[in-house]
Amino acid sequence: MSHILQLLIALSIIIAAAKIIGSLSAAIKQPPVFGKIIAGLILGPSLLNMMGWPIFQPHGAEMAPAIGEVIHDFAEIGVILLMFIAGLETDIKSVLKVGKNAFWAAAGGVILPMGLGTWFSSYMGFPLKESIFIGTILTATSVSITAQTLMEIGAINSKEGSTILGAAIIDDVMGIIVLSLVVAFSINPPGGSSLASNTSSIVILLVQIAAFFAIAMLVAAKFFDKILDYAVKLTTTHALFAMTLVLCFLYAWAAEYFGKVAAITGAYICGVMLTRSKHFEKIEHAAKVFAYPLFIPVFLIDIGLRANARELNGDLVFAIGIILVAIATKILGCMGGAKATGFTSKESLRVGIGMISRGEVGLIIASYGLTHAVISLDIFSVMVIMVMATTVVTPPLLGLVFPKKKLQEF
Repeated sequence: MSHILQLLIALSIIIAAAKIIGSLSAAIKQPPVFGKIIAGLILGPSLLNMMGWPIFQPHGAEMAPAIGEVIHDFAEIGVILLMFIAGLETDIKSVLKVGKNAFWAAAGGVILPMGLGTWFSSYMGFPLKESIFIGTILTATSVSITAQTLMEIGAINSKEGSTILGAAIIDDVMGIIVLSLVVAFSINPPGGSSLASNTSSIVILLVQIAAFFAIAMLVAAKFFDKILDYAVKLTTTHALFAMTLVLCFLYAWAAEYFGKVAAITGAYICGVMLTRSKHFEKIEHAAKVFAYPLFIPVFLIDIGLRANARELNGDLVFAIGIILVAIATKILGCMGGAKATGFTSKESLRVGIGMISRGEVGLIIASYGLTHAVISLDIFSVMVIMVMATTVVTPPLLGLVFPKKKLQEF
């Protein structure tokens, strides 16, 4: 069977599973995103191992990439589009109102997971360097799953929803800084000849991050409307949304390549800046029609396709412990930060739960540690399971703590 035929079969199975199980999830009063992630777990190596079926194996001397790699590329586009849509649905005035709350929630969600994650890993017998990096992975927050859930339950522009979105972006910046510091000191511990050079690199990194945010918002404010007005005048079909995609993808690329933050942050900023456009309603409608039938379901299923519970082996006790630490420290850390700035206990709890998911951000940090030989392959496997667990529990917990509304399936 040719590579393209394999891809067509794979996408058919993934989309059907996402929509059917997502609908069943809504029927039992859970966010549809929860069902889609469960569908990925069922299709993944933990159970059915769909990508290991003979039909998806390469034949002969075929040089095409593995189907799993292509699906993952679709998923990467899906998460960028998801965060772009989350940006479009964000009320920037609401986010600015909770800026102080978001900052301290993010700070609590970095400090507590980092500290307790490091302590627990050290207590379990891991070397200090690896323990610190495990703590670093626990600082991550992926807002993509939370954003999807908040959109489904109609809470993305609530006080808590705005705080979660703002805190996740701040958390992303804090996490990158912590990661840079940990890797720098792991490769060149204090006293090393290039410590000053590493310190200089970190300062440069901070300048890059600040410059990216400033330039991204300035360019959007000055040029987005002019670019989109020009697109409307073009005679080609769907030129307006095509040009919007160009802006979204460029911002995602620039965020990671120049700004040294996650690509999804750039996509989110692009979406937020487009909320002021006179073409906003057309863009929002087109984005949902484009993303929700294919790319976003593939992203949600792909999470499960990459997780393998069978790889835990003898690390089961550590895995269970680190999952509990990951969940508890995000809830308590972010909850404490929000409560200290005036939120009620119930509002603070919602913020804490919304920050649990590590998602693709946690995977990126874990992969970085593996690539730079800071953590071993065994630890990496446990971190993947931790990321998966925190991602799976977030939607149903959000559904429990937010006021019940009619769940919306996209």
